[in-house]
Amino acid sequence: MTYLDHAATTPILPAVLTAMTEQLARFGNASSLHASGRHARRVAEQSRERLAEALGARPSEVLFTGGGTEGDNLAVKGMYWARRTADSRRRRLVVSPAEHHAVLDSVEWLEKHDDAEVTWLRVEPTGRITPEALADALGDGVDVAAASVMWANNEIGAVSDLTALAATAHAVGVPLHTDAVQAVGQLPVDFTATGVDALTMTGHKVGGPMGVGALLLRRDAECTPLLHGGGQERDVRSGTLDVAAIVGLTVATVTSVGERDVRTPRLAALRDRLVAGIVEQVPDADLNGPPLDDVLAGGPGRLPGNAHLSFPGTEGDALLMLLDARGIECSTGSACSAGLARPSHVLLAAGADADRARSSLRFSLGHTSTDADVDAVLAVIAPVVERARRAGTGRR
Repeated sequence: MTYLDHAATTPILPAVLTAMTEQLARFGNASSLHASGRHARRVAEQSRERLAEALGARPSEVLFTGGGTEGDNLAVKGMYWARRTADSRRRRLVVSPAEHHAVLDSVEWLEKHDDAEVTWLRVEPTGRITPEALADALGDGVDVAAASVMWANNEIGAVSDLTALAATAHAVGVPLHTDAVQAVGQLPVDFTATGVDALTMTGHKVGGPMGVGALLLRRDAECTPLLHGGGQERDVRSGTLDVAAIVGLTVATVTSVGERDVRTPRLAALRDRLVAGIVEQVPDADLNGPPLDDVLAGGPGRLPGNAHLSFPGTEGDALLMLLDARGIECSTGSACSAGLARPSHVLLAAGADADRARSSLRFSLGHTSTDADVDAVLAVIAPVVERARRAGTGRR
């Protein structure tokens, strides 16, 4: 199989397997006071220090979680509850409609169950959120509990300027959370320098295990916990620490961040060749998101491994299955629920019509991607699109 769905999850790094296997051979609850417990605690705290250094944070700002979904829920709900409790006027959440569903569903849950008011940010056609759009949505900020804008969009790869967005939010006294699940390892991520108040990341996007992640939370950021029972992580997140998973998360993040300067140009070159080859064979294919050479605030304005295209006259799900039958694994811009294809909410938020949003595919490259993977796609993309179009018009 040719695997081009690294944005969904990427293969675990060999160094991670080695480190986790060694840790799994040991035992001990990091909250216990005996020797085994103290050893587990020491390993967890050393991992916290290494992770903090890799991401430009203080160790005390790193809270281990069960992954990106938990981190997003904790940040959005926890910051909302804490800020609303401190001032009952703060009932408004300012959020991008192009967010991952871990953020969108959290916001909509608060709207339904806790009387939160949601202000949806204006999204640029590239998928980016601008400081001007955030400023317009925040107003004077008096009634805003929190804002959330993802660093890099998981579907179309659009990168937003989080430093500028954090400054905009802080100008009116509003904390900003960012989902940086796709950004870590692909973009320069410095928690302190950026100025955001909370940042979500997860292990399995950077070559680590599933089921573990981190929420970076500033020491002065108030966040009401979702889980209660032990207060292990700064009284914000309770639960016995999975030390082996934390070790894997740390090794993967440190490795990914350390290799970024070498990996990023390699992935961008592969992506550019992939997009150029697809457009050459399917001339009406449209690239979604920012241009390939887009630059933002000194860094790439598009994720280097992201190639998201729409193929007019097709259904993304049909393309996905036809490619899968030929050994190409990618993903669709559509989300299926109960067997019904839905247009990409990201493309709709960016102003695309429903047909374009339904006919999209995401090819995402990662640390195992090669020229052979690109060649495999280019060898089959034209006949696959043609067959999907014939199927869509009822012709065989």
